Amino acid sequence: MKLIKTLTAAIFAMGIFSGSALAGSHGDKKDIVDTAVEAGSFTTLVAAVQAADLVETLKGDGPFTVFAPTDEAFAALGMTVQDLLKPENKDKLAAVLTYHVIAGSVMAGDLVDDSTPATVQGSTVTIDLDNGPMVNDANVVTADVAASNGVIHVIDKVLVPEGVL
Repeated sequence: MKLIKTLTAAIFAMGIFSGSALAGSHGDKKDIVDTAVEAGSFTTLVAAVQAADLVETLKGDGPFTVFAPTDEAFAALGMTVQDLLKPENKDKLAAVLTYHVIAGSVMAGDLVDDSTPATVQGSTVTIDLDNGPMVNDANVVTADVAASNGVIHVIDKVLVPEGVL
């Protein structure tokens, strides 16, 4: 119950998604990409998805669960985003981005502490619910943002699979 209250408070406190992205019937929901674009705090993520040619995939039927890093998370990444977006780094970029995606729609209430779900990239991530919801060492700052083809959980750090960067 504490987790649900914390997640609910985070959703309202963050206020990063407009009411239209969260309201309406299922038929009114935008897909994952359009929801991220509309939010306005994922410009780097959207640019990266475009550079890696993953737009059509994430606009597909899904369902997908996306752990979406904010622009601030990308800014803290260590290497410049411009370097990551260069054509010669497309494979690395695709690996990083697909490491943020799990097949299926996994809502916060479905997360299992210490589980290690497989990502679309092929590696696993670790879910930690002991100190607030976390994926690896990234905090989930907003959970359960519904999209027509899945769900987005906003995180405060870019996840990088071992050996990619």
